[in-house]
Amino acid sequence: MMIPFPIGSFTTLDAVAVGMLLFLWVLTGWLVENPPKNRLSVSVLMADYRRDWMRQFVTRQPRIFDANVIDSLRQGTAFFASACMIAIGGGVALIGNTAKLEGLAQDLTIMADGVVLELKIFLMIAFLANALLKFIWAHRLFGYCTIMMAAVPNEATDPEAYRRAAQAAEINITSAKSFNRGLRAIYFALASLAWLLSPWALLATTLLASGVLMRREFASTSRLVIMGKEAK
Repeated sequence: MMIPFPIGSFTTLDAVAVGMLLFLWVLTGWLVENPPKNRLSVSVLMADYRRDWMRQFVTRQPRIFDANVIDSLRQGTAFFASACMIAIGGGVALIGNTAKLEGLAQDLTIMADGVVLELKIFLMIAFLANALLKFIWAHRLFGYCTIMMAAVPNEATDPEAYRRAAQAAEINITSAKSFNRGLRAIYFALASLAWLLSPWALLATTLLASGVLMRREFASTSRLVIMGKEAK
């Protein structure tokens, strides 16, 4: 069955697969950030550790250790942002050359015309662009966190010390949330690549990506360790 849109061989199954991809992307993100109270996600559990970190930061002397940790977090966001920019550039270059796209499709026995192939690659680019924006914002927020940490008084008895440390913790948590959103977008960008093969492949990789994310957030060994439980 063909959808009556002027986009070549885009079928109803394609629409269902893309809809499922977008739905699960939004759903997994919501579940990770708003988990049930009796089953907290790794991301939510780590937020408490970030608050503890800032409380310990107030009395730690010297504070070079904390500066190194923040620097490593910023380097991580910068790395992923750079990788996304390179991948986006490659995808845009492919879209700009329809002839090569169609030749590639024939080599891979992919039944799709140039317009649909461009659409499939554009979906991946859209996810990567979303990830890039999240990483850029996370990088900037980690920078804000660094400045706020520097503004924490050296004396733990100062009435502003713990208040400012708590503010830095919340900015740190917001940074991590943006970083994790970028990582989830990369997962689904990789899943969207399977659409080049078929909509069935896209459905399969969408379920796989969602399953991997849910397992790592709610049923992983690292989660047990973070909760202070022994891994079996």
